[in-house]
Amino acid sequence: MTAYIIRRLVQAIPLLVVISMLVFGMISLAPGGPMSAFEENPNLTAEDLARLEEQLGLNKPVHERYLAWASRIIVGDWGYSNATRRPVLTEIGERLPNTLQLMLVSFVVTLLIAIPIGILSAIKQYSLFDHVATFFAFVGQAIPIFWFGLILIIVFNVILKNPVSPSAGFAWSHFLDCRDCAPLMPGGGMAPYGVDHPTLAQRIQHMILPVTMLALFGAGTYTRYMRGQMLEVIHLDYVRTARAKGLPEGKIIWRHAIKNAITPVVTIMALDLPSLFGGALFTETIFSWPGMGRLFFRSAQRVDFPLLMGIVMINAVLIILFNLLADIVYAFLDPRVRYE
Repeated sequence: MTAYIIRRLVQAIPLLVVISMLVFGMISLAPGGPMSAFEENPNLTAEDLARLEEQLGLNKPVHERYLAWASRIIVGDWGYSNATRRPVLTEIGERLPNTLQLMLVSFVVTLLIAIPIGILSAIKQYSLFDHVATFFAFVGQAIPIFWFGLILIIVFNVILKNPVSPSAGFAWSHFLDCRDCAPLMPGGGMAPYGVDHPTLAQRIQHMILPVTMLALFGAGTYTRYMRGQMLEVIHLDYVRTARAKGLPEGKIIWRHAIKNAITPVVTIMALDLPSLFGGALFTETIFSWPGMGRLFFRSAQRVDFPLLMGIVMINAVLIILFNLLADIVYAFLDPRVRYE
């Protein structure tokens, strides 16, 4: 197992290099570019724009910019955002706790909904409960998540005028957005701001709608996975043998069937865990949640090379590591799996 893990980690190095080259090249081909945010500013002259372009290193060829970026990454320098001139890791560090909070709660709620429904749906196959659960699982997978979020806002905040779960309005969300929009002047810096941090009750209030959106959307997928695996397991020979021996049905399901049925689902969970870092772009944008998804969206709008590359590369590293973790967990759960 140790040799397998080392081999996978070594193989990840050229993979990350290829990913970084492709992403950097695609960002460079994006229309507009970082300078488009400043070209419409009437207070900036052509000399200011040229000096700013040289300061940001945007006047160099693509391959030179990539090599300069890669050489800094190797020594741990992630660079500065072109839009705010703040360190990339600082920008990510401010948003990451908010995304982890939202995504962890949504992930737990998703599993609490999907796993029991999937198990009961398989046990009660072709019953009314199974038909209803399957119907809503397909609905959850079929509807666009951004459309569902807008419907939640319309129903709860426009029609019902629900004051308990506001759709947006965090003070520190607007602070981060306004600070990100601050103009970058040649030779100038950012003035310090104060952040009005929300209380725990405010966070819970603002999490109700986005968590509902993410949990119901993800529950459809996990319900179908769990139902399919349970249907496959409960018809296997060892389950029929346990029934023939007279074991209670509950013991057969909980001690034998679920353990084997949940193994592939655990693999899917491990592959979904990197999304806890990346955030939900549509959800955070619709509900003005100041997380990684919203940061990525705003960085893409401004073609902010350093910040976009930082977010993408951290996501790439996490996906590779969690794929490796999924393989390791799978080997522990299924003794038939061997990595020799």
